Amino acid sequence: MLKPSATAIADMLELLARMLHARGYQHEMFPAQWVALRYFSRARRDLCTASELARFQHMANGPVSRTVRTLLQKGLLAKAKEQPRGKAEILELTASGRALLKLDPCREIEFILSSLTDDARSALNHGLELLLHRLSMPEAKIA
Repeated sequence: MLKPSATAIADMLELLARMLHARGYQHEMFPAQWVALRYFSRARRDLCTASELARFQHMANGPVSRTVRTLLQKGLLAKAKEQPRGKAEILELTASGRALLKLDPCREIEFILSSLTDDARSALNHGLELLLHRLSMPEAKIA
């Protein structure tokens, strides 16, 4: 079996990302909005704030606040009824948000990944972790 080139793998990763984004757009959702819904569905209650979402994504608060505001307007997130005193607002998924997550395009990827062998999943995980780590470093940029 031929070993794939770095270019061929990069092309496949881009195609995969575009396919996921296209599936997400079918539900009038942008990728950042899906990330936010997933985050709020999995995070501890005390971490369900816009600031913690920004920290999780390694992003500035401004763009994340716009995403959260949009999800609130769409009725997918709501401010929790009980709020801690003097702390950031706790957000929670609404019933509509939970229902939409059942259509999350990443569920298809999870299903496919679950059919891989443990070794194949471990190798893929290792490679993706390396890519994420290296891309987050300023010196990873090419000339």
